[in-house]
Amino acid sequence: MAERNIIAESTMEDAYEFLKITRNPDGSLTRNPPVPNVPSTPEIDPNSSNQLISLSKDLPLNPAANTFIRLYRPVSPPPNAKLPLIIYFHGGGFLLLSVSSVIFHESCNAMSAQIPALIASVEYRLAPEHRLPAAYEDAVDAIKWAKDEAINGGDPWLKEFADFSKVFLMGSSSGGNIVYHAGLRALDINLDPIKIVGLIMNQPYFGGVKRSESELKFVNDKILPLHVNDLMWLLALPEGVDRDHEYSNPLINETKVKEKIERLPRCLIRGYGGDPLIDGQKEFAKMIESHGVHVTPQFLETGYHAVEIFDKKCAQDLYDSIKDFVKYICDENVGKSAM
Repeated sequence: MAERNIIAESTMEDAYEFLKITRNPDGSLTRNPPVPNVPSTPEIDPNSSNQLISLSKDLPLNPAANTFIRLYRPVSPPPNAKLPLIIYFHGGGFLLLSVSSVIFHESCNAMSAQIPALIASVEYRLAPEHRLPAAYEDAVDAIKWAKDEAINGGDPWLKEFADFSKVFLMGSSSGGNIVYHAGLRALDINLDPIKIVGLIMNQPYFGGVKRSESELKFVNDKILPLHVNDLMWLLALPEGVDRDHEYSNPLINETKVKEKIERLPRCLIRGYGGDPLIDGQKEFAKMIESHGVHVTPQFLETGYHAVEIFDKKCAQDLYDSIKDFVKYICDENVGKSAM
């Protein structure tokens, strides 16, 4: 029932204020995020005192949808080596932020240098102007873009450095949700010659009508309080549906997509004990694992939602775990090809 998705008017006003957004008469949002945007850095500036570890540039994806890719590469890639390609989806509850947001730009810089890898960060369309599944469609566009690059060799960075047989999908929060749905959609596409070998879901953003114990425990969470969580789903999901829609609750259509789930590649799923979403993340991990997916679960007792944005040590721990996961799969694939 639609009313189950409705928040009390006063609480909804608080949620809008919390997110620093204003609803316009035409249904669009005016966004006033506290996070600044930064430009890409396609080359080293000899006059700058900043020590760059990665270079980045913006490439068009789908001009009709106004989407693009911010592509990252290490300043000093390992010699005579091809690098995995990670297609990355940022967080923000499907409503907020951008590949240009400094928090995601710096994160992709660090991951590109440390893993090392090419990172293709996707500027996908935001809700409510473009409700789900728009972000999933943009994610599929990005996967098709990678395939086209593998075939036609358009971008020199990709041509020189990318190993298209080692493609990963990665996302945090709502980006983790996009990874799952894009991973399922990619199974319907002939991706040859690229190969998606792993999914990396950091604190994936899922929900449902029934409140989990962790949602109730952290109802007034400082990062993702319950009323804010409800508003984000209300604005992101197709109009007229509740949180038990397949986009937000992956357990709802488990039987329907069972055969697809079984074909997903190895998954890294990471969560934190202080995150209101942790119980749903654990249930999701159990669900896909029950269908034969190889899952690397990393559910920590400490931390909270988006902790890596605020805590440098947690950010480094995340990068290290991603690096280990990517290396394991890349080494595993090399072993298989040598057999």
